[in-house]
Amino acid sequence: MSDLSKAGPFGLNGLTATEAAAKLEAAEITSEALVADCLARIDARNPEINAWAFIDRDLALEQARALDKTSRRSALHGIPVGIKDVFDTKDMPTAHGFGPYQGKMWGEDSACVASLRDAGLVIMGKTVTTEFACPKPIGTKNPHDVSRTASVSSSGSGAAVADFMVTLANGTQTGGSVIGPAASNGVYGFKASLDGIDRAGFRHCKPGIDTIGLFARSIEDLVLLRSVNTGEEMASGPDAGARPRIAIVRTAAWDQTEPCTRTAIRSAANLLEGVGAEISDLELPGLFTEITDDFAVVNGWEGTRALTAEIENHLDDFNDHNRERVEFSKGLTEADYGKSKAALNTARARMDEIASGYDLFLTPSLLGEAPVGTEEVRTAVFNRLWTQMYMPAVNLPLFEGPNAMPVNIQLVGRQHTDAATLALARWVDDRLRELLGPVPVQV
Repeated sequence: MSDLSKAGPFGLNGLTATEAAAKLEAAEITSEALVADCLARIDARNPEINAWAFIDRDLALEQARALDKTSRRSALHGIPVGIKDVFDTKDMPTAHGFGPYQGKMWGEDSACVASLRDAGLVIMGKTVTTEFACPKPIGTKNPHDVSRTASVSSSGSGAAVADFMVTLANGTQTGGSVIGPAASNGVYGFKASLDGIDRAGFRHCKPGIDTIGLFARSIEDLVLLRSVNTGEEMASGPDAGARPRIAIVRTAAWDQTEPCTRTAIRSAANLLEGVGAEISDLELPGLFTEITDDFAVVNGWEGTRALTAEIENHLDDFNDHNRERVEFSKGLTEADYGKSKAALNTARARMDEIASGYDLFLTPSLLGEAPVGTEEVRTAVFNRLWTQMYMPAVNLPLFEGPNAMPVNIQLVGRQHTDAATLALARWVDDRLRELLGPVPVQV
C-alpha cells in the first residue's frame, strides 16, 4: 500500500492511541499538540479525501487545552476521536448526511459520545456518513488511492483513521458499514454485539439491526476504546498452551471472492494452525441464506418507522435509495414484520448452537480490494449475516492485493462475547504479525 505517512503533515498524528496515551501519561506530549497535528493533517488532506462533515478547530483545541490541565479520567484521556455524523453531539451539529439537517444542533450527546467525553477524549469533529447511514456512498475517497471508494456509511471514519487525520473513530453497522470501511481503508475495525455499546440517543436507530462499531490503527487501540466506551475491563487472551478453535466460514458468496482474498484466508489459517490453533472448515446450513429476505423486511419496516418525521416533512429530499426503501415498506404489514423477526430469532438460536463449538469464525471482510469509483461499493455479503446474528466482528488489515490496496480477514465471535472476541483477535493479530513480518503482505 502507499506510504500515507508521506502524503501530508505527519507528526504526533502518526501515533496509535496506545502510543499517544503512554506519552500523554508520561507528560512527554500534550493533548493540544496531538490535536494540532491532527488538524494540520485534516487541513492538508480532507479537501481531497472528504472524510469530515464538521470540524471546529477552536473547539477541538479548547477541549485539548482543558484536558491537559485536568487529572486523567481514563487510559485515553486527551486522545482525539472522530464521531460518525449520526450521533448527536451537544456542542456540534449533526446532519445525518441529510441536506435539510445541515448545521442542525440537537443539544445533547448520544450515550456513546457522552461516555467518550466523560472519559476525557477530545471530540474532534463529525465524520462523513451517507444519508441516514444508507448504503449509497457520497464521495468519500480512499486515502490509498483516491480513484477508489472508502466504502459505505461509516466511510468518513474509516478514511479519517487510515489517513492519520484522527487517532480513533466510531461508526455504525446495519449490513457492513463498520467492517466494510475498515477493510476498504486498511484499518482495524470492531463491530459490537447488538447492544455491546450503548445505543441510547442513537437517532434513527433500527432497534433490531443497527450496531455501533469502532475504528483504530492497532488492535490494542480497539481493545482500549471499547473498554473506555463501555466501562468494562479488558479481557485477557487465551491461556498459555491453549488451542483456540477457529472455523473457516466461506459462506455461499465464496465464489465471488477475488483470488487475493482466498489467499489471505488460506495463509492466515495455515499460519495459525502452525502455532497451535485448531483450524476446521464449517459449512453453514441453508437457513442462513434463506433469511436474506427477512433482513430486508426488518430493515425496511424499522427504517421507515425510525424516519417517520423525515418522511412526513422531507420525503422529496431523500436520495433514491431511501425513497425506494419507503416504497418497499408500504407493501409490508405488521404480520410480515413479525414473521421475519421470528425467522431471524430462530436463525440466531441455531447460530448460537453452532458457534458454541468454536472460539472464532474466520471469514473474508470483503470480496477483495476496494473497487475503482467513489460511488462504487463492495456488497456486504460477508458482513450482513454476522450483523443479523448479533455477533461481534473484528477486521484485521494484514494483507494487500495486486493493486496495492488493503485485503483483510474478519474474525467473528459468539454474541455477547465482545471482550473475549477482541482478546482472541489480539492473540490472532499478534501471532500473524510475528509470522508474517512487516505488514501488509502482498497476496
